[in-house]
Amino acid sequence: MRIAFYAPLKAPGHPVPSGDRQMARLLIAALERAGHRVQVVSELRAYLPDAEDAAGLRALREAAAQEALRIGREWQAEGAPDLWFCYHPYYKSPDLIGPALCGRFGLPWICAEASLSARRSQGIWAETQAEVAAALRDAALTIGMTARDRDGIAQLCPGARIAPLRPFIDTAALPAPAPAADGPLVTVAMMRPGDKMESYRALAAALGQVRVDWRLEVAGDGPMGAEVRALFPQGKVRWHGQLPPQGIAALLHRGGIHAWPGCGEAYGLAYLEAQAAGLPVVAWATAGVPEVVRHGETGLLSTPGDTGALAADIDRLLADPVLRRQMGAQARRRVLADHGLESAAAELGRLLHGVKETRP
Repeated sequence: MRIAFYAPLKAPGHPVPSGDRQMARLLIAALERAGHRVQVVSELRAYLPDAEDAAGLRALREAAAQEALRIGREWQAEGAPDLWFCYHPYYKSPDLIGPALCGRFGLPWICAEASLSARRSQGIWAETQAEVAAALRDAALTIGMTARDRDGIAQLCPGARIAPLRPFIDTAALPAPAPAADGPLVTVAMMRPGDKMESYRALAAALGQVRVDWRLEVAGDGPMGAEVRALFPQGKVRWHGQLPPQGIAALLHRGGIHAWPGCGEAYGLAYLEAQAAGLPVVAWATAGVPEVVRHGETGLLSTPGDTGALAADIDRLLADPVLRRQMGAQARRRVLADHGLESAAAELGRLLHGVKETRP
């Protein structure tokens, strides 16, 4: 099938790396691996971080209307695709293009990683969330990557057609397993305000309570870089800045434990990449993190907000090289078995075939 792909929060070609951009690229790769032709039809960024920014919403609506006119003209001249695939619509980042075009051209609208939050229905977000919910109710299929998102949609949109898909990475590009379990703690995360900064604060607080000697290596940069570095003691941390994928692979290859609290993480592709390299994970059991890290099997998870428990888990793994090796080996096996691109492509192919078969 020909698929029109749109990621309103961050286009696959956006210059700033993030998990959102990475998953958009992975979804395109999986759809293409399943035999479909994918075109990114718009790079319009729909991001409304302020619930009171009515002017911003008006400007976004105008830009979206112009994009819809442009795309519609192209489809009239060249033929419409078989479906519209939207990645990660939610109240701050609604799809204001696809649903109207799908109605006009009689196409199914499909999305992945949508989310709804009743407590966020305030200001302009009440309006945008209502539009996301309306799109989900009418969607040919909503693909949920965490149980929390699927449950939230089912509760607020009874009757919505929802299917699960495990978070995944390209296992063909996996780094080699870590050669030893005595490498440093490793963190891979951007340095920006909000949840990322809160995770760095929590990590620094936890490391301040760790009793076993530790070393940390960090890959990541961003507008909060100076503030992040000021949180940690000098001489204990090696700062690598932003690394390309091969640099991150090399860092994980020589690491021992992946440590990242995960404030606000939907699931965290970095956890999958670290486990694929044979590293056990220490994190909080936040949101979808338990769906990619199995407590007691591929890592240790503790109560969100408890830096003492996070420190105790780091202490436990630092003091027990046998446990580190066991968990790291199991982590790699699980990612290879359950979270690879090939299995995601097969599942997406099956789901989209079902949508095609049910079209009138």
